[in-house]
Amino acid sequence: MDVRHAHVDSPVGPLLVVADGDALAGLYFQGYRYTPPPSAWGRRTDISADAVLAQARSELDEYFAGKRQLFDVPAVTSGDEFQEQVWAQLRRIPYGVRITYGDIAAGLGGKELSQSVGQAVGRNPVSIVIPCHRVVGAGGKLTGFGGGLERKQLLLDLEEPPESRAGRLF
Repeated sequence: MDVRHAHVDSPVGPLLVVADGDALAGLYFQGYRYTPPPSAWGRRTDISADAVLAQARSELDEYFAGKRQLFDVPAVTSGDEFQEQVWAQLRRIPYGVRITYGDIAAGLGGKELSQSVGQAVGRNPVSIVIPCHRVVGAGGKLTGFGGGLERKQLLLDLEEPPESRAGRLF
């Protein structure tokens, strides 16, 4: 395929966006543990000259501005069967909703899969667009996030409904 990449500035720091053919194949935070090696990013391209990367950047800008809740840019993943099942569940989490690793595990066969679910969530190659930040630990606890807990909190705060935000003390 035609793999290419660009970098995008965002409120959560620089993002690496990777396209493969007609789809977004990677969106990685700086310092993300599972970012593929540069040799897998394909050629560096001018983002404004690439339809997929330009769409991803535009939709991310709208998301961070609070004007987009769903992404339309096509995204493709290539994990093993279990990872693909988990990532399919992530795609179904509505904007502003948080679910637990245990909830996903229960839907895939049992709570005992929670650790495996956590590993798959942590390897999500298309962060934000496939919303792994919406998955929290038991009791709503912030746990593991490849982009770091500070970024996860920022994304969750961005999606928090105004009425909930108004009811918080801090």
